[in-house]
Amino acid sequence: MKLLIVDDEPGLRQSLRLILSDEQYEVADASDGAAALARAAAEPFDLILCDVRMPAMDGLEFLRQYRAAGGTAPVIMMSAYGNEDAAIAAMKEGAYDYIAKPFRADEVVLVLRKAEEREQLRREVESLRSALGPGAASPHIVAESPAMKAALDIIAKVAPHRTTVLITGPSGTGKEVLARELHRLSPRVEQPFVAVNCAAIPEALLESELFGHVRGSFTGAVSDHRGLFEQASGGTLFLDEIGDLPTPLQAKLLRVLQDGEVRRVGDRSSRRVDARVVAATARDLETDVATGRFREDLFYRLNVVAVRLPPLAERPEDVPLLIRALLERHSARLRCPVPVIEPEAHRAMLDHAWPGNVRELENALERAMVLVRGGVIRRSDLPHSVRDSVALDSAAPALRAQGRIAADLSLKKHAGAAEGEAIRAALQRTDGNRREAAALLGISVRTLFYKLKELGITET
Repeated sequence: MKLLIVDDEPGLRQSLRLILSDEQYEVADASDGAAALARAAAEPFDLILCDVRMPAMDGLEFLRQYRAAGGTAPVIMMSAYGNEDAAIAAMKEGAYDYIAKPFRADEVVLVLRKAEEREQLRREVESLRSALGPGAASPHIVAESPAMKAALDIIAKVAPHRTTVLITGPSGTGKEVLARELHRLSPRVEQPFVAVNCAAIPEALLESELFGHVRGSFTGAVSDHRGLFEQASGGTLFLDEIGDLPTPLQAKLLRVLQDGEVRRVGDRSSRRVDARVVAATARDLETDVATGRFREDLFYRLNVVAVRLPPLAERPEDVPLLIRALLERHSARLRCPVPVIEPEAHRAMLDHAWPGNVRELENALERAMVLVRGGVIRRSDLPHSVRDSVALDSAAPALRAQGRIAADLSLKKHAGAAEGEAIRAALQRTDGNRREAAALLGISVRTLFYKLKELGITET
């Protein structure tokens, strides 16, 4: 990463150069805004660290002219005269963040790393948009099944509005992918998409991460920090695993959603934010509400528009399309041709139940891409869980051993028109549970779907 340091203090420039060079940054410097503009016009930079008060041209004027000239690198402003007004002015001019002097080296590195991640994401998005062209659909979402088509239809309808959306579904079904698609289709597409996993951040840090903090509010708070709501203002904030949000923070989140304001930890005043919230969870929030684990008022505030993503086992029509899309994605990343899948390997993937959903499928294909020989994916290239799962004969005995179903309905004993009767009997015996019915019949869930469609069987 190429970094430009802009500051009129030679000693500070030298110190930052030494520190950041050790962090593997390629560092250049300039003594004022005018010199920085000339340097940035001559060569591109990935990040810019700029002082506010400088002779000839101050940092804010540099930022204005840099953006006007088409400069896109994240700019982090620095000042020994830090105050809220200066920070707000910097953000309005397009600064990524604001650091008050004096600061610790690790603080600067942390802010730069976060800016680096955002810049990398911006470039990936721009590259994707360029490849897709205007109005193209996301390449990571395939929808042949009625359930996925219904989910995408809801997303397309709600995208133009600020309405809060709650996406539910098992882990690995692609809830964040769907949230990104909603953002892509919305008028906020040019603004940030910020994602946070509420279960992955320690409770003690989550409030500060979401809402920000002011300098001195707690031990280690050496500067003001913008929370994720502020970072996502104008764009979309994706709150993954919202069901794991600690109870004390649920009340604070509700207040933000109702008032459109956040209060940083340790601050006495609130700040307006305009972040569209999309939440997701694998939990049954209605049950959590009933047990008191999740606030009822917050649930209804989040659940304005609900979108359910079914497990992959319930949408087998999407599996072949996903296989193709994911292979193309991995091939582009690995810079190699899209491999051919031998029939036995393809059948194993179609028959597998994919309990880990799309994430499991993606990981299995990535493994196969690494192990592939001669451009052909073989059954042996697949994970043991996929290639060794025998969907046609082993599932039924397992279920029988559990005493859940009877043992006298093997599809292999029936032929022709009798198939329909056997399928109806199996569905009736399992109360319409397709997975157990498939096991009872000795076939995969996918084959059962095909048979239902082929024979024109409508479940009642």
